[in-house]
Amino acid sequence: MSSVLGEERHVTRNGENAPALRLAGVERRYRTEAGELPVLVGAELELEAGEIVALVAPSGTGKSTLLHLAGLLERPDAGEVYVAGRAAGTLSDDGRTAIRRTTIGFVYQFHHLLPEFTAEENVVLPQMAAGASRNQARERARTLLAGFGLTGREHHRPGRLSGGEQQRVAIARALANAPRILLADEPTGNLDVATSDLVFAELLAAVRGQGVAALIATHNPALAARMDRVVTLREGKVVPG
Repeated sequence: MSSVLGEERHVTRNGENAPALRLAGVERRYRTEAGELPVLVGAELELEAGEIVALVAPSGTGKSTLLHLAGLLERPDAGEVYVAGRAAGTLSDDGRTAIRRTTIGFVYQFHHLLPEFTAEENVVLPQMAAGASRNQARERARTLLAGFGLTGREHHRPGRLSGGEQQRVAIARALANAPRILLADEPTGNLDVATSDLVFAELLAAVRGQGVAALIATHNPALAARMDRVVTLREGKVVPG
């Protein structure tokens, strides 16, 4: 499957036949003292449900910008981002926030867990923000944490968890609302090699098990090789890696 868009796909009104994520002609420029700096220039990418794609590119080429645009954290200067066939460009900030909350999960290099809450509470909170009851959220949190080998650690705060355990909680939190899309920026980059391999294997298993479309930025070619395909950024465009 090519990372570059070919012919326009038919999109049903409910988005069932649409890719989980589509970037169409996306451009992003930043203003600097020396003038405009083009970072993405007509970038195109599709992710299908259940597909795991590695994004491998040197620092400073726009990986984080691409992830921010895909995750509706930034708006492109041109082009469009489609989530399950729905164009996000015309949505209000509240509408974009609603999509992020229910449809997109994020995992970062550093876990960003809330230190005053337990592991379970960190996974419960985003579900309740999306409208789940406390009991429903707690049950799903325990199921997810158990899947990551954290049974018995649910009531520990992040400061009492190892680095690998903290990142497992962060991944469980990202999957808590059963997102259609997972975006990860160096999700195991802050872990030692052995822990990174284990946590990454658990991440892949969880994502495949839930049929999530995932775009995972990594500098590790061995991890990238375990995904379905690899793309990179070259001169502001997404190309096969």
